Amino acid sequence: MKKKFFLSFIISSMCFTFLFIGVDKFVIGDYMGTVEGKEVDELEEEKKEIEKPDQKIKNEVLVLLLGVDGNNVTQEKGLRTDTMMLGKANFDTGEIDLLSIPRDTRVKVKGKSDKINHAHSYGGPELALKTVEDFLNVNIDYYVKVDFKGIKEIVDAIGGVELDIPRNMYYQDPVAKPPLRINLKAGLQTLDGQKAHDYLRFRSYPEGDIGRVQAQQYFMKELVKQTLKPSNLLKMDKLIKTYYDYVDTNISLGNMLKYALSAGKLDIENINTTMIPGEGRYIGEGSYWVYDEQATNSLVELIFGDYRR
Repeated sequence: MKKKFFLSFIISSMCFTFLFIGVDKFVIGDYMGTVEGKEVDELEEEKKEIEKPDQKIKNEVLVLLLGVDGNNVTQEKGLRTDTMMLGKANFDTGEIDLLSIPRDTRVKVKGKSDKINHAHSYGGPELALKTVEDFLNVNIDYYVKVDFKGIKEIVDAIGGVELDIPRNMYYQDPVAKPPLRINLKAGLQTLDGQKAHDYLRFRSYPEGDIGRVQAQQYFMKELVKQTLKPSNLLKMDKLIKTYYDYVDTNISLGNMLKYALSAGKLDIENINTTMIPGEGRYIGEGSYWVYDEQATNSLVELIFGDYRR
């Protein structure tokens, strides 16, 4: 059975995963205090007995980050992933790598060619994780999933996110669930939760899905940096409540404690972002991101070579 804990990693656009581990002992010490009557120091000693480290590389964690296009993070099926990233954090070097997988990437899902974002709608986060494993030929232990309502709540909790929007964004889709009515002006501005949601869901880029992936990566970096401002650390109680309500993960409490206690070594400025290489193409009546197999294999080997099957 999957569990949700307020110590979950966050997935900002869903890459909030590596945001939480950046707040480190501040959160554990001030908010948590004790768990089931035990002090954090005791838990630190006991975590080795609670659960053996299962990551392949010592002091490193590999996580599939999922953002679903709905408002119910616990819904297992029926929702497509609007954002999918494979993230790796190394607690020795402080380096964070994020590989974006375009939502329309054409892969095998349950043995048939399909868009990768359909995997979650067919079989929840477990099938989404297996599909990515088979696609990239890597072993992944964990997933973290967040819905759009969670994103809005997190942004509002820190008083908004300042972004420099490069172009006017206007888009309407009344049949979407929830309906999309996006109208953002170009320029430097602070986005509240609803406007941040609109920015992340905007799709009409001249570059197609590449433009959308780049926008999401930019948002993620800025959200991480701005959430970790000293003034926002004072709001951590509210942020943790939001994480608890809107984040779903299969990371155990023991491992979350272990990673959180090591997270002070991560360098938030050292986030490397890339995406699956390929091109947009129509196949039949469908629009797909057709990945370049050779370039993708080379990229995955470079970043996640230690996790290849």
